[in-house]
Amino acid sequence: MRLIIREDPHAASLYIANYIINRIKAFGPTPTHPFVLGLPTGSSPVGIYKILVERYKAGDISFENVVTFNMDEYIGIPREHPESYHTFMYKHFFSHVNVHPRNIHILNGNAPDLEAECVAYEAAIKSHGGIDLFLGGIGPDGHIAFNEPGSSLASRTRVKTLAYDTIIANSRFFDNDLEKVPKMALTVGVQTVLEAREVVIIITGAHKALALQKCIEGGVNHMWTLSSLQLHPHPMIVVDEDATLELQVKTVKYFKSIEKVAASQGFEQILPSAVRTGPRLQTKQIQPAPELKESPTILHPKPLTSTLLSAPATEYPLRSVSPDLIPDRMGARIAAY
Repeated sequence: MRLIIREDPHAASLYIANYIINRIKAFGPTPTHPFVLGLPTGSSPVGIYKILVERYKAGDISFENVVTFNMDEYIGIPREHPESYHTFMYKHFFSHVNVHPRNIHILNGNAPDLEAECVAYEAAIKSHGGIDLFLGGIGPDGHIAFNEPGSSLASRTRVKTLAYDTIIANSRFFDNDLEKVPKMALTVGVQTVLEAREVVIIITGAHKALALQKCIEGGVNHMWTLSSLQLHPHPMIVVDEDATLELQVKTVKYFKSIEKVAASQGFEQILPSAVRTGPRLQTKQIQPAPELKESPTILHPKPLTSTLLSAPATEYPLRSVSPDLIPDRMGARIAAY
């Protein structure tokens, strides 16, 4: 895992924006082989989007051959609502760059069959060969996308009930009125994020310091879903100084020293090679993931993550009505004699 520490949120956003631009340029996307970018919403990535827009207008980057998949969307509010994630993305990014509307993918929180919508979203990601880079932020409780504490690390795109802390945090976007905040959302799963070739997370502010500490210094824990990045071969977390307040001093010094050494060798940003990030599907056909038949190597580390956290193929049976819950009776558990 790489931890990049910058002085303030703007410097952290600048680092990530430059990284994304350099990654797209190194990839060299074409109409038949686009760069697939996963995107978040929330206050943390706003600065990143602002810089990307500025660089696009300056002619430094094009998004013409970039395909995007957003992390989540609220259920039950119109897409034209000022606080929907559709509106957010067009307001801060899509309306200002040359990404084609056909290449934009955002979950539909008003779909007639939400479960089918989730299945189709996963299929769309696979049809594009998977996500090359997933950008994300986190909540104060360490959740990534809307994978709240307790979420399965093998989870995929699904309907999710929001935790009370998340509802409170999001109320600032709804006139601080908890009743106006949607209580459910569609979200990509932890496994969906982990299957991206790269994951880049921005964390800023002292209120997220504990979550960072749990991810960096703690073990993998489904109560802090961000910690799942420890299982990914190419994770990078970019933070400001305030976000490091809960880390041990030696931890901060360690990661700063790593970056300092790299910079002394002429590497301000280290882009993973195409060999290390793995091959892309060259067609639009959905193909099953190959089974892991031999131990992973440094050239092919990703199958280990996919295999350890692979979700069952039948995780999302299509149904219009959820099965009824049958109340249990203690008497039924006593064997008859």
